[in-house]
Amino acid sequence: MFNMKRKILFSLLFFFFVLKTNAQCAMCRAVLESGDDQSMAEGINDGIVFLMAVPYILIGTIGYIIYRKFNKSNKIEKIE
Repeated sequence: MFNMKRKILFSLLFFFFVLKTNAQCAMCRAVLESGDDQSMAEGINDGIVFLMAVPYILIGTIGYIIYRKFNKSNKIEKIE
């Protein structure tokens, strides 16, 4: 039980305290760096990171639900 809480806490901290990453492809980076507006490049980079994170969060949530479902059925079988 304590181990599971520690894993959940670590996962939450990992998602909320991510390092600044550069997620642009080479083509996007070249086009955006050639311009004078660096705030637009940062906005595109943040959008790419956000779009990349959402599928991982969804898959993680689905995996956790499946894990809980199978773990719950094992506990019920042990009691009976």
